[in-house]
Amino acid sequence: MDVYTEDIFKEILDCSFRVHTVLGPGLLESAYEECLFYELKQAGLDVEKQKSLPLIYEKVKLEAGYRVDLMVESRIIVEIKSVETMANIYMAQILTYLRLSGCRLGLLINFNVKHLKDGIKRVIL
Repeated sequence: MDVYTEDIFKEILDCSFRVHTVLGPGLLESAYEECLFYELKQAGLDVEKQKSLPLIYEKVKLEAGYRVDLMVESRIIVEIKSVETMANIYMAQILTYLRLSGCRLGLLINFNVKHLKDGIKRVIL
């Protein structure tokens, strides 16, 4: 990863910790998404929320309903969860989003944990 991508990644982590410190666990994913979107914008980052990702199949572009929670600076996918336990399907989901978007770095964050460091997974394609 280049230095710029790593700097963005660190800023996303800082913003995520700030949101978790204020809100704590137990809220809906949508609440964490809105607050993290706000924090990232305040940090001066270009962020797209609920960005649609088309599926390309044999040169045909299909709108299959794939949406990433947050795409930061067109290079990092952030997938937000608020669940009791992280299921393997969430890792498969972010890997799919990375392949469809062309991004190489993703962040899977489960805000429904006591300590946010326990709910963060860095995903590299």
